[in-house]
Amino acid sequence: MKNNVTKLGLIGKNILKSTSPRLHVFLGETLGMPCTYELLEAGDDFPEDFLQQRIARCASEGYAGTNVTFPFKQKALGFVDHKAQSAALVGATNTLVFRDNGITASNTDFSGFARAYRENFGQQPAGKVLMLGAGGVGRAIAFALTQLQLDTLYIFDTSTAQADDLVSSLQAAGAKAEVVTQERLVDTMRSCQGLVNATPIGHYKTPGQPFPEDGWAQQQWAFDAVYTPIETEFLLQAKQHDLSILTGFQLFFYQGIDAFELFMDSRVDAKAIQPAFIAHIGGI
Repeated sequence: MKNNVTKLGLIGKNILKSTSPRLHVFLGETLGMPCTYELLEAGDDFPEDFLQQRIARCASEGYAGTNVTFPFKQKALGFVDHKAQSAALVGATNTLVFRDNGITASNTDFSGFARAYRENFGQQPAGKVLMLGAGGVGRAIAFALTQLQLDTLYIFDTSTAQADDLVSSLQAAGAKAEVVTQERLVDTMRSCQGLVNATPIGHYKTPGQPFPEDGWAQQQWAFDAVYTPIETEFLLQAKQHDLSILTGFQLFFYQGIDAFELFMDSRVDAKAIQPAFIAHIGGI
């Protein structure tokens, strides 16, 4: 800390358009805990030891914490002293906290999704869920769902190996999970209460609707990890079928709140502050 301003940052690749600095600086200003939030960009040709060196520099330069994003979420676990339950369970981290007793890794995609789900859906059980995508964010969401009265998680990914790996990890943790093939996708979708898109499909750069059009039935809720745009084609269709929806913006907001709380060792009334942040960034 310098002049009572807390140093925070984000380590990753292709992060220069991240909204995270605006969220954390806004929270700091609003709550009387001023902070800076630096984008610690790896670049295209980063050296093999970039992540290790960057984390060490943050620790030596007095950072209170950093977020970690693609492609470092799993690798960062190799350079910490302690793993919170969230990071150990998911096998990846997006939040590093620097203290005198060392570096602690947490996963606020995991905790933030669970918090956003409860804030929006209350105690509604997740039930049977079909999730498309078994990558980084999908992995965190999958484990978060195990805390939300999940019945069974069905996972489809174009990489069968990635889906198999996630299902094996979930089963080892005691959850009911199955890999779904393309042939079973429609029938599985029709049998589920929840639908999760953890693929890039629906983003401005990769438009589309990832779920089969003939799979809509009596589903109850939907979540899309994509948040540019906020209302993706998938969520617009979900609304037309009267599903309750959870947006990617809400995951971004709540994972950021959870990280800020860890960095500052403080609690934030997320529901109260969300409208002010939305107004601050000019709406969503």
